[in-house]
Amino acid sequence: MKQLREFRAGKPRSYPDQSIYAAYAADVLGLDFEDIDGGSGLVVKVASARSSIYFAAGRCSWYPQNSATATTQATDKYFASKILEHSAVATLGGAYFFLDDRYRAYRPPGHDREDAIRHFMAIGASAFIKPLTGSRGDFACAVHGEAMLRGYLESVARHYDSILIQPIVAGREFRILLLDDEIAYVARKEPPTLTGDGIHSIGELLTAHNAALSARGLSPASTGELPLGTILPESKTWPIPGRTNLSAGGTMTLEPPEAHPEACELARRARRALGLRAAAIDLFTDIAGDTQAMRVIEVNGNPSIHLLEDLGREDLIAKIWRHTFSAMGLLDA
Repeated sequence: MKQLREFRAGKPRSYPDQSIYAAYAADVLGLDFEDIDGGSGLVVKVASARSSIYFAAGRCSWYPQNSATATTQATDKYFASKILEHSAVATLGGAYFFLDDRYRAYRPPGHDREDAIRHFMAIGASAFIKPLTGSRGDFACAVHGEAMLRGYLESVARHYDSILIQPIVAGREFRILLLDDEIAYVARKEPPTLTGDGIHSIGELLTAHNAALSARGLSPASTGELPLGTILPESKTWPIPGRTNLSAGGTMTLEPPEAHPEACELARRARRALGLRAAAIDLFTDIAGDTQAMRVIEVNGNPSIHLLEDLGREDLIAKIWRHTFSAMGLLDA
């Protein structure tokens, strides 16, 4: 059996991670894998003697065991929040707003750009804001004051048509990935950091960090809460507050599920409420120092599992794909 690194070897950076994992898992599980797009990995086929299934990259779902209804409801953070709240699952809530006039006739009043500004000011002129259907932490950040909000809206409107405004919450952040009710992993999430060299200021280090984000199609990190002129001593780190997404430079560390039974149960309830079979639940625990306070941040019905490659957990990659292949009839359950 080949190692995962052998499937990664020789692939261009543009080759989709999940296509590599599908090829690896197919090899482990005795299935046939075929790249049908000239080696790009953008469209692939996995087959057994009795059945086959196609996968595609980009916005396409890699988890066909999830229904289209459940996946799209999870993608819209407001829809997901309302469903969870109706199912007595605590969330961060939030209000949605559109950033242009397209399709205005199809939505109720009170959800346009000027309404967003009024709502923001009414809740104290500080909030955590993200695109309503965004991913990878793109444009997810804390916003303070009307001037910063107006600048944020101008920037995000070039890429997204709607936003979700939520309260700023402090707590321990986790991602819990479930396959039905089984916990595949629990990961503690931490924000990205800048590492000093004794020469460059935090502002200069942040400029380099943001250039790397831009190359991956992500919005820059906010500069509002950082002492930009400070020169960090060599090897000293400085956290970049806000988003903790792996794609935005954050870190994730696996922790034993048995150490977080209440969080795991909250994640299970969220998964069931949305009707997903495979889901990554992002949530806060220990909110404001209260060990009993937990809330779901958002639910991902098409989660990346690149973390597991970074950590050398090929066994979990194969386990997740086994669930997919079994659900689609390529393997016995």
